[in-house]
Amino acid sequence: MRISLPLTSIARGCILTAALLITAWGQWHGGSVQRLDNWLRDRSLLLHASVQPETRVLVVDIDETSLARYPWPWSRDRMAELVENLLMNGARGVALDILQEKPADAGGDARMAMLARHAPLVLAQLFDFGQREEALHGGVLAGGTPGSHGVPAKGYLANHAGLAQSAHFGAIGVTPDADGVLRSVPMYTLFNGRQYPTLARALLDCCAGGAPLPPQSEGAVRVPYRRAWVAYDVARAADLLEHDVPPAMIANRLVLIGSSALSIGDRVATPLDALSAGLLVHASMLSGLLDSQAGLAPAPWPGKLAALAYCLLLTMLAGWMLPRRAAAANITVLLGGALLWLPLAHLLLPHDADFSPAAPLLSLLFLLVVAVPFHWQLAQQRSRRLLDTLRQYVASDVVDELLRSNLQDPLAPRRCEVTTLIADMEGYTTHVESLPVEQAAELTTTFLDCLTRPVLDRHGTLDKYTGDGMVAFWGAPLPNAAHADLALDAARAMVEAVAAFNLQRAQHGLAPLRVRIGIESGTAMAGDFGTALRSIYTAVGDSVNTASRLEQAARDYPCDIIIGEGTVRHASRHRFRPLGQRALRGKEHPIEIYTLEDAPCAA
Repeated sequence: MRISLPLTSIARGCILTAALLITAWGQWHGGSVQRLDNWLRDRSLLLHASVQPETRVLVVDIDETSLARYPWPWSRDRMAELVENLLMNGARGVALDILQEKPADAGGDARMAMLARHAPLVLAQLFDFGQREEALHGGVLAGGTPGSHGVPAKGYLANHAGLAQSAHFGAIGVTPDADGVLRSVPMYTLFNGRQYPTLARALLDCCAGGAPLPPQSEGAVRVPYRRAWVAYDVARAADLLEHDVPPAMIANRLVLIGSSALSIGDRVATPLDALSAGLLVHASMLSGLLDSQAGLAPAPWPGKLAALAYCLLLTMLAGWMLPRRAAAANITVLLGGALLWLPLAHLLLPHDADFSPAAPLLSLLFLLVVAVPFHWQLAQQRSRRLLDTLRQYVASDVVDELLRSNLQDPLAPRRCEVTTLIADMEGYTTHVESLPVEQAAELTTTFLDCLTRPVLDRHGTLDKYTGDGMVAFWGAPLPNAAHADLALDAARAMVEAVAAFNLQRAQHGLAPLRVRIGIESGTAMAGDFGTALRSIYTAVGDSVNTASRLEQAARDYPCDIIIGEGTVRHASRHRFRPLGQRALRGKEHPIEIYTLEDAPCAA
């Protein structure tokens, strides 16, 4: 089905607009491409994760070695001793990622309660975000402040009543994505009209100092996994109890106490590891908050606008290239645009973790599967139309060269330097008036064949037949610097072909035919002229009119080929014989006319 030019432009505009809207939709409604976004973000985090030591945070791990030395469960007295050792060695504050849901040894509970009330110690409270069939309820929930910000929780597990008067509490609990990977945590948890800060935030609030923390978020925030696990200093809990940890490793640090042991610790999937200790999540949150407080976090960049701008640039490039280049070139450029976007997205993600890196890729994919085939089909239509039209006028090798050219719509009228040749049989009526119609048609066909073959053999364009004559030109639709010489070659070949035909006629006692040829070169408009009902590829201009007048003037000269001044100026391989000046109808002044120097002329 042929698509008209206005419809083609509208369809192209709709396709390009749709590609741009895909990126815009992905940036502000990213749920549709969340899985691909998460995969790209995870790969970027793995590449960005620093191994530079984090000297502001210490992780105390109740690991398998510690449990081998001091079997679980530990007495509260031992837990209190662990906290006291840290504080006595200069720790700024301690967060305990362990629940104490039930009372234990009375002395240890009292010791822990005293530390929780008067020391920079944060106790954990676990919140249930509706991931279980029955909501959790255990212990005595304490702390929190009245408010409405945070991720709503359905239940909780808190510490025993003896710790309810503690000064600082931090919320723990996970909200993994659909694929099970933990990428975000609630900065604040909302339960029964009170909001509870996450463990890392509570630890910083407990040890207030430095610049104000960033404003609280109403929902979950992305965990800033900027450092790998190996970047954190980790001390074994057993070594601390035995005073084998250097005090310098503890002094002036914020400390997280938890367990990586499979028997008592929690394991979660993170972008950095399929099985990470929960302590890594708290350490990453704490490190990220410290970076924000110190002004070390990556400066915020408008990632969404950058993605939209990149897609707009690629869409504009595609809009220019698609109708002008082959499908293979367009595919290469679009794939190159996708490959270039990946490092750009990798560069942007630390500065804007919420923009969609996948959306521009989907836009490019849309262009690949929709726009490229659409324009390929248009190119096929164009090729077929060119073939159907041009094979009527020009030689096959010219058609093939035209299809390989970079001309957009090569049939469209354009200014060209052309040489026009007009040929006609002299005395046509006299030759055919006594012939039967069939013989007259045969004579006309044979004569026109003598004129046509030289044109096509010399890469000319056949404009039209004029009964017993023809119009042809060189220099369009493809430019050709030798257009004048080729036209002169064709004229000489026409005269020779008619002479050979006359020898055949002489054998049958028939009168010879004479061909009159007019040739002129100059600027003309060449292209597909006409209406929606019928059109023709032709050339119009003063040089075309002059060639027609020269052909008519040939009846007054003994030479078959009459050449104008323009052709003499453009030709480089031929020599000419001047015939003097000639006044032509429609010309204000006479012009110099010529013939070929070696062309035979009747006496």
